[in-house]
Amino acid sequence: MLALPLVAMLALVVLSVVGVVRTYLDAAATAGEVAVTLAVQDLVHELQRERGLTNGLLGGESRYRADVDAQRRHADDARARLDRLIADESTPGTAAVRGALSLLDDQGTIRGSVDAGSADRTAVFDSYTAAINALNSQNIGFDETADAGLRHHLGALRALGDAKEAAAKERGFLNGVFAAGRFRQAATSGAAGADEYARFADIRAAKRAALARFDQEATAQQRALADAALRSVAAVRAAGYEEAAVAAADGRALQVEPRSWWDSMTTLVDDLRAVQQKVGVDARVRAGELQRRAAFQLAGLLALALLALVGEGLLLVNSARSITRPLAELAREAEDVASRRLPEAVARLSRAHSQTASQEQPDEPPPVLVPARAGAEIRLVAQALDRVQQVAHTLAAEQALLRRNTTASLANLGRRNQNLVRRQLSFISQLEREEPDPSALANLFELDHLATRMRRNAESLLVLVGEASPRRWSTPLAVADVIRAALAEVEEYRRVELRRIDDAYLAGSAATDVAHMIAELVENGLAFSPPELDVEIYGRWTGTRYLIAIVDQGVGMSNAELDQANARLRGEENFLIGPARFLGHYVVGRLAQELGAPVELAHSPVTGITARLVLPAGLLAASADIAGPAAAGLVATDTAVAPDAAIAAGAAAAAIASAPAAQDQAAGSSASGVASTAELPLVTPLPLVTAQAATAVRAAAGRPGPGWDSAPGAAPVPAPPSGPDRTRNGLVKRLPRAARTVPSGGAGGAPTPAGTVQTAAADRRPDDVRSMLSAFRAGTQRGESRSATSRMSEE
Repeated sequence: MLALPLVAMLALVVLSVVGVVRTYLDAAATAGEVAVTLAVQDLVHELQRERGLTNGLLGGESRYRADVDAQRRHADDARARLDRLIADESTPGTAAVRGALSLLDDQGTIRGSVDAGSADRTAVFDSYTAAINALNSQNIGFDETADAGLRHHLGALRALGDAKEAAAKERGFLNGVFAAGRFRQAATSGAAGADEYARFADIRAAKRAALARFDQEATAQQRALADAALRSVAAVRAAGYEEAAVAAADGRALQVEPRSWWDSMTTLVDDLRAVQQKVGVDARVRAGELQRRAAFQLAGLLALALLALVGEGLLLVNSARSITRPLAELAREAEDVASRRLPEAVARLSRAHSQTASQEQPDEPPPVLVPARAGAEIRLVAQALDRVQQVAHTLAAEQALLRRNTTASLANLGRRNQNLVRRQLSFISQLEREEPDPSALANLFELDHLATRMRRNAESLLVLVGEASPRRWSTPLAVADVIRAALAEVEEYRRVELRRIDDAYLAGSAATDVAHMIAELVENGLAFSPPELDVEIYGRWTGTRYLIAIVDQGVGMSNAELDQANARLRGEENFLIGPARFLGHYVVGRLAQELGAPVELAHSPVTGITARLVLPAGLLAASADIAGPAAAGLVATDTAVAPDAAIAAGAAAAAIASAPAAQDQAAGSSASGVASTAELPLVTPLPLVTAQAATAVRAAAGRPGPGWDSAPGAAPVPAPPSGPDRTRNGLVKRLPRAARTVPSGGAGGAPTPAGTVQTAAADRRPDDVRSMLSAFRAGTQRGESRSATSRMSEE
């Protein structure tokens, strides 16, 4: 509302200031122009003297020799002063002055010809005159000044300069004539052409005209000074000599002493020069007055403008406060809505909708308060903010309900998928136990492995929606067994090598989740590693915690990608807004938060990525907590949904570890048929018979089947001399029941079939014994469970 008057006032002030500033700049420029003009007139004065003395010298008056040399030095000094003054490009008219000075560039040549006596008097005179006229004709912006008094001063200065030039020209011209004794006529002047008397008449007329212009432009004081100079004794004497020259138009001889004429005219020219300097001083004073007046006006206008701005500012502040105060209160209210009320309401909605049984809607946030003394516009803004809050609350409620329904749908889908995969695994295991064909059995093992990975994907979906997996173990499990269980859910498990794994036991309630985390991390390492390179797993104690390191030699990640991946592993991002290819990171991050087991990715020493999983002391169990062999506690809390391919406890470890031992025994048997345990490698790679081991584990874990006697370790595997036969997928072929049944001997022991090597009980490794006992106990429990089920069905 106040902007228009303020803009109008500022426009008037700006226009006034611009006019005053222009006047100030014009006055300053005029002062500079006057200084340049006076310097030009100083040079002109010295050139005029040099011209007159040179003309007398060329006329035959040799007494001027010393005067000519001294005058040349004076002219050179004046030229140097003018050059220094016009060196500043900002001074107006300097370019024109430099152009006029260029006419003096050949002055050295002219002086040389004069000294040599070969110069023509008229030509030298005209050369000096041309340079002087060029300097006198420089206007230097005098017509641009707007002050009448300054214009008159400058006009008088120019007119007096022309009059002084005409007098100096007359002095020099007649000095030559008087030295020659008469005027040269056209017939005697040769190519010069013009009559000397006619030139004298022109010079005399120009002097009179310039003095007349001076009388028109000059002030009374300036005219009085000029009249005093023209009425001096020297001026009167020079006028007499001039009249004698006027009377000699017929070419008569002139009886005038050239020196007397020169001295008289020099005095007159010097007097006119003094008057010219006085006029120049007056012009400079006037320019200074204009400059000071403009500065005073400028300061006054600026002060007035400042006062006006201050007054207008006070009005604006008072007016603005009536608007800003209610706006500030409304802004605080909006900030409170955005930072506290609405988030709290959304949190209440999320908590309310997370409980499916609760159908009560939480209270809406309080309405936005309208500040006191608020105008109509502020009230409209407050109402708009309140509507925004209500709409946001409604949208949040709908989003919370949508998330709850989506989560429930995903959880239901995951459960269904998990149950189907579990039933599929159970059926595949039954087919494996009943299949005698080695080739078909190998295909079933591959199908078993694929189904196991499908189950992990289903469990990943449950983890992402916040549902717990039903696979829980009641007793602690060895960390090595948990790692092997994780590898059973990885596609390229043959490329995984277990390095040093320190003995440790993991709480049974966390075994499934830890195995899931390891499987996801190993899967990532295998996916981004070359096919010819293996992924290594290490397990070490670090104080009271246990560190599992998964090292790959793959392509690696940049620092930015590594930071983003670790953020996902810390649970700082939502999987719903992230790329689908990183779902494994979100699953590991969710499990890490639930278990309190941090996971971090780092660069490997050479190349690739190292994943570090730290198991806290709360997830670890002391060895004293294990009542018997590891397999003694392999009773799942829910056998109906116990892990099928995940290898848990000692049976899994024995089944996986016994496979490479069996291969080594078969390939490296001595003549006596007994393998040396000292030749076993320190690094235990994942065997190629993991699927067979998994079958034994499922049998030990309570999977229904024909019997437990098919578990590894129940009977030695015949080893052909050329090594075990393998399928096209690299799996060891399973022999038919008749071929792999080894009759137990009596007290003396029955002979074994031909070509079969039976390992003595004394040569069994501890893992083999543990595998056998685990399988035995699992079979016993399975039999008891079936018997109880049969009795209940009969009753």
